[in-house]
Formats: sequence, structure tokens, C-alpha cells
Amino acid sequence: MRQTTPISGTRITAAEPPALPARWDPLVRDFLADRTALDRVAGRFGTPVHLLFPQVFARNLARLTAVLDAARVGYRICYAHKVNRSAALVRTAATLGTFVDVASAGELDSARQAGFTPDRIEVTGPKGEAFLRSLVGSGVTVNIDNQWELETLAGLAGPDSPVPVLLRISGFPDSRPSRFGIPAGSVDRALDVLANSRDRLVFRGLAFHLDTGDIAERLGAAKTCFTLFEQACARDLLPSVLNIGGGLRQVFTADACRFDDYVHRLRDGLTGRGPRMSWGGDTFGYQVDGTSVRGTPVFHKYANTVAADVMLAELLTAPLDGHGGRGIGRVAADNLLEIWLEPGKSLADHAGITLARVEFVKESADGSVLVHLDLSRDSVTPADQEVMVDPLLLPGHPPTPPGDPVGVYLAGRLCLERDLITAHKIWLPWRPRPGDLVVFPNTAAYHSDLSAAAAAMHPPAAKVAIEFRDGTYRATPDAGFHPRPPGRESLTPEVP
Repeated sequence: MRQTTPISGTRITAAEPPALPARWDPLVRDFLADRTALDRVAGRFGTPVHLLFPQVFARNLARLTAVLDAARVGYRICYAHKVNRSAALVRTAATLGTFVDVASAGELDSARQAGFTPDRIEVTGPKGEAFLRSLVGSGVTVNIDNQWELETLAGLAGPDSPVPVLLRISGFPDSRPSRFGIPAGSVDRALDVLANSRDRLVFRGLAFHLDTGDIAERLGAAKTCFTLFEQACARDLLPSVLNIGGGLRQVFTADACRFDDYVHRLRDGLTGRGPRMSWGGDTFGYQVDGTSVRGTPVFHKYANTVAADVMLAELLTAPLDGHGGRGIGRVAADNLLEIWLEPGKSLADHAGITLARVEFVKESADGSVLVHLDLSRDSVTPADQEVMVDPLLLPGHPPTPPGDPVGVYLAGRLCLERDLITAHKIWLPWRPRPGDLVVFPNTAAYHSDLSAAAAAMHPPAAKVAIEFRDGTYRATPDAGFHPRPPGRESLTPEVP
């Protein structure tokens, strides 16, 4: 299942219950260890609540920046705003001098309010005519998704306000089909429009975004783009940008061996060779045929152990076929091209957690223990995903009660059968009690915002920014958080 190097060599005994230990950022871990600070936040804002850590975001940005600096290539990091609606995170990105990738009029407004000037904004994703019309004269760079967008924008723009554009390319050899982008085999038509509209559209370069972490596929996409640049130059178009998109990985697990052990036991349970560890008939995307389990599970990304900065370094330096062993970074630099990238998950990695409270515990007809929380599944994970890291259980009424580990399923607050937060069984250190706190790790990247449930008129969970400053943790409502300029005090202090 894993195609990466394990990060732990833990020996697992048969007596140990299955576990999926989560990786916690040191700053987040120490905040949770400060029970006074945690209780103060929970008491002030209630639960459920999403806690965001802008200082972790800033450290993630610093790691990617260091890789790009080492590659000695011109670059632009565009924070993918869609990963989280948080004002605190987008304002942190603006304060640190980076750029931003927005995919809607709402995100564009948010970026402007955060302090991004037009020259630091890229607009991506599919765009309708009304949105395109609003972009003319705005000064932002438009990442064109399709031929219709290109021709429509060419008709809307004028010589007095030429629009800088990128062309998003798709349909690369050996890559899965994508609903986004202009097929590589159809780029000639787009380049003709650009050549005929050079007084209205300023061609900046080409872009791609692949929904995979596979380095070979990304190298293939870059190779195709370098070939297409030659076609652009033949029309006297002068590209200056290769946008390699986002998709840098997150690392969720703290123990790869225990992750693999859990998955092994889960698969055994699906075939009847071991105790059942899944709710109902959930197979997590596996194809189960008798004693055989095949396919890729919906949680496969949780198995990754390669950090985003390591992946980026490999992507920039891996030899590119037909370019004398040079990597993407070197080829781009030699051709006076800037590398743009659109990280979202990797910048928000471990920069957020979600607190929920136990409302009650019950047993189902088959004896399974259900722990009901005061939030819904959609508040901590996209609907099609399964969160394969263990949450942290904290006593709501200290001290910690005695007890043995108990296998449970976490249930949400909606009166829908599908609102099961964990369809896989997790083992908690004691049988939870009403009022106990459950902390979900690493929820800032898509997990808390992609499909937040508002059914039954439940209010959405509040967002709160947490800073460690002057020896203490400070909590600020997300909308009211304003980071201080790095010149006065670093956003990345020493971990307490």
C-alpha cells in the first residue's frame, strides 16, 4: 500500500489494541498539554470549535521557501485560499509577503481585505462570464481553464486594460483524465487566440495541476509544457512562468508501522479473518470478494510519510527526460522562467485542530459502542474521506478516570445514518463520559471547510486563532486576528 519509507520502526504486540497514532505539531501538542489554556478557550468559545495556529502555517511556508531558495530559481508561492476560509491564515500569508490563489469572487474579496494587492493575486478554477467581466481591469493574473474562458476574456478585455493570463494544460500522457484545463493536443488554437489578442491579453505562461503525488506524472506534465513553450515562442509569445500547481503532501501519521498494522487488521475484518472493525457494510472503497480485498481505499493519502518540502525538493531536482539530466528547477531557470506553485494543504498542514465534546454514549443492537459528539462528520472531514488518525480524548472533569481501552465509533449530531464521524473502530483509553473533550488533529486543510454541514439549523463551528506569545497562548476570534509584521516579532517563535 505504501510507496514511501516508514518513519517508525515500532514493534507491535498482539496484546496492543489497533491504533492510528496522529502526528501533532509541537506547538499544538504543547497547547493541548496546557490544560488551563485549553479550558479557557473551550469555556470562552464553547464546542465544537476549530482552532487555527498561524505560527504553524508560517513555519510550513518557511520550509517550502527554503527549498525554492536552495534550487536557485525564481519562484512565486500562491497560497490556495480554498483550503480554508480562515481570515487568520490568509492574513498571515499576506503579512509574510507571499501570493494567493483564489477560485471565486468571495475568495477574491477575502484576499483583497487581507491586504493582497492585484499583482499578488492569481485567479484559478472554472469561471463564468460575470466573474470574468469583474476581473477585467483588476490587475490580477487569470489562470485560464478552457478555450471558452480564453475567447470570452479576449472579447471583454481592451488595450487600455490588458489582462495577464496563464493557460492551464491537461491531458498529459500517462495521466488520468481531468475535467480542468485545455487538452495539450488542442493548445494550438489557444495560442492562436493569444497571438491575435496580444494587445488585450498578456501571456505569462503555462500551468498544470495534477491530483496525484506521483513525481513521474508531474515530470511528464512539465516536459509537455516545456515543449508547448516552444510553440508559444514560435508565435512571438514570450512566456515567463511555469505554474506547477499544488498537491504537495501532508503527513498525518506519527507511526507508519502502526498505520500498516491497523489497515491489515481492518482488511482482515472485512473478509471475516479477524474481528470486524468497520461500521455496517462500509468497505472504505475496497473491493471485497470472499477472502480477497483489492483496490485503493478512500483513506490512502493518510499513509503518506513524505513531507511537503521533501517532495518539492525531489520534484524540482529529479532528472527530466530530454533535458540532459536537469530537473524542472534548472530547466526553468535556464529558460528565464519563474516557477509558480499553489500549495494549500501543505501550508495548512497541522495548522488547525477541532475540539468537540461528548454528549452521550450508547450501544447499538450489535453491541457496538457509539460515542455521540456535538459536531457532524462534515465538520472534520470531506464527505468521501475517512479520517485515519486517532483523535485525542481528554477528561472533561479531571482527573482522568481509570479504565481499559475501549473500541468505539464516533457519531455525529445529525439525525442521518451517514453522520458517522468514524466508520472504522477506534480505541480510546477509557469509556468516554458526557463532557469529555475529543480533539481531532490536522483539520485545517479542507477537513473543516470543504463541506461543513448546516442541517437541522446547527450553527457552524467557530474559528479561533491561537498564538503563543510572551510565554502564553492567546486566543482571538478568526475574523479579528491580525498578525504583526515579521519585522517586529517573528510569526515563527521557538516552540514552548
